[in-house]
Amino acid sequence: MINVQTLTKTYEDLSRGPFVAVDKVSFRVGEGEIFGLLGPNGAGKTTVLRILSTVLSPTGGTATVAGYDVSDDPAEVRRRIGFVSNNTAIYDRMTAWEMVEYFGRLHGMPRAELKERLETLFDQLRMNEFRDVPGSKMSTGMQQKVSIARAMVHDPPVLIFDEATLGLDVLVARNLLGVIRSLRETGKCLIFSTHIMREVERLCDRIAIMHRGRILDTGTLEELRNRHDQRDFEDLFFGLLNRHEQEEAELWNSETDLTVAPAGEGGSR
Repeated sequence: MINVQTLTKTYEDLSRGPFVAVDKVSFRVGEGEIFGLLGPNGAGKTTVLRILSTVLSPTGGTATVAGYDVSDDPAEVRRRIGFVSNNTAIYDRMTAWEMVEYFGRLHGMPRAELKERLETLFDQLRMNEFRDVPGSKMSTGMQQKVSIARAMVHDPPVLIFDEATLGLDVLVARNLLGVIRSLRETGKCLIFSTHIMREVERLCDRIAIMHRGRILDTGTLEELRNRHDQRDFEDLFFGLLNRHEQEEAELWNSETDLTVAPAGEGGSR
């Protein structure tokens, strides 16, 4: 469903020169799978997901979603993807029902089909109790459920969650993780991006650990533990990051190390 090969994104910085936000990232995600992107802030997770959702264009490499290239067929990709983040805008004057209905109509859904889909979603996400509440009066949890419903309204085969639990209380976050698990059971292809290791451990089938634009390692939780001989996932994670930083520092030092001749060398005999 998702195939990413040597994906690269570079920005021009007038003071520092080219900045590589994503550096030759590759991974695949299949149907009925939750793929976790784990990394600290600034690791490049959101940039990768914005490229997959066609918000950004890659500098190099390729990415396809449900068989469509994000650069060559962006409209087809958008029809097959749903995107949920922690800061999706909610219109203050629109009710929960009106908001989700509006996005369904943007996707060109017939009215009868859309109404049936709305009823299903509002039952599934337990949203009926606030279906007529305007956005300005919704709690954070209510707003996040509306964001999920609007991403799912056209029943896309691929769903992306970009730090979607950030700022949620523990009960709402737990409910969201339950919804994501249920989506996997229906055969959806899901990417779950977070910097919260506990969520990844509980939810994801495979995990990619990102740092400074690169994927340091990828595999199932058990594969990563065995490969690095570390049962504690938090220690495994920070150990990978520390080794990567040390390797980058050593590389930088070797490239910038200038040999200065000792004073007097090459002078008169």
